[in-house]
Amino acid sequence: MAKYSYTEKKDTRSGFGAGLLEAGRQNDKVVALCADLTGSLKMGDFQKEFPQRFFQSGIAEANMIGVSAGLTIGGMIPFCGTFAGFATGRVYDQIRQSVAYSNKNVKICASHAGITLGEDGATHQILEDIGLMKMLPNMTVICPCDYNQTKAATVAAAKYNGPVYLRFGRPAVPNFTDPDQVFEIGKAQQLYEGSDVTILACGHLVWEAITAAEELLAEGIKADVFNIHTIKPFDAETVLKSVAKTRAIVTAEEHELNGGLFDTVAQVMAMNNPVPMEAVAVRDSFGESGTPAELMKKYGLDAENIVKAVKKVISRK
Repeated sequence: MAKYSYTEKKDTRSGFGAGLLEAGRQNDKVVALCADLTGSLKMGDFQKEFPQRFFQSGIAEANMIGVSAGLTIGGMIPFCGTFAGFATGRVYDQIRQSVAYSNKNVKICASHAGITLGEDGATHQILEDIGLMKMLPNMTVICPCDYNQTKAATVAAAKYNGPVYLRFGRPAVPNFTDPDQVFEIGKAQQLYEGSDVTILACGHLVWEAITAAEELLAEGIKADVFNIHTIKPFDAETVLKSVAKTRAIVTAEEHELNGGLFDTVAQVMAMNNPVPMEAVAVRDSFGESGTPAELMKKYGLDAENIVKAVKKVISRK
C-alpha cells in the first residue's frame, strides 16, 4: 500500500478562491456574488481581475440567492459565497424556491463549515448543512478534501449545468491530491485497496481516514478507503462493489450523524446489501468554541476514532 504524503497544509477556502479565478478565466459567463465576506472566502483575486463580474450583496444573503437565480436567466453562471451557516440555514426558502425548484444554474459556495471553524463557536459551526442541501431535488452536493481538490471541484462546478452546493472550510489541512486532477462529479475516489472494511470519508475527515488506514495496516487490517467528495449524486455502484468484498462499512464526516454521509450510505445499503455499519460523526450536538484540533478530538472526529470504529464494525461481521 503506497503511503500518501504532503509537503504543505493549505485551507480549502483558498482552493475555492483559486478555482473561482480559473473558472472565470475559462468562461466569461462566470460571475461571483458575496455577502460581505470577500476576504474570508478568498474571492478577492476574482474581484480584482473581473470587477465588472463581481457583485457585493452586503449582509443580505437571501437577496444574493435571488439575484443569482435571476442572473442565470441571462445565461450567467453565478457563484455566490458566504459562510456555510448563512448559505443554508438563513436562506433555505430562497434556495428551495428560486434555485432548486426552478433548477437554476446557481453555485452556492459555503465556507467555514463544520466545527473546524473553531473559536467562532456553535452559532457559526453549522453541522446540518449537507442534510439540508442533499434533500433538495436537483441539488448536487460536493465536499472536497483539500486545497487542490477544492480548486478542481470549483472549476468542475462551473462546467456543470445545475444547482451545486460546494462545502469547504477555514483551517489549513494536508494538501495531498494531484494539483492537475480532473474532478469528476459523482465519482468516488479510491485511496487505498483492502478487503477487511470499507472506509468512506468526506472533507476534512479524508486525511484522518488515510492516517487510520495506515495505522490499521500495521495491525494487519486492510481497508478499502474512498474519498466521497460528492455526497449527491452518490456513487452507489463503487461503494456496493467494495462492500461485496469487505462486508463492513465505517463512514467519517465533519457533520451531524443525522442527514450526512452516513445517512446516504445507510439508505443505499438498506435497499441493496445490508451489512454492519459504524459512523464517525457529531452525535446530535451543537459545537462550541475551541481550536479546530481541540474540537476534532473532543467530538471524536479523528483517526483514533476511525480506528476504533473499524475494529468495532469488524467484530460485528
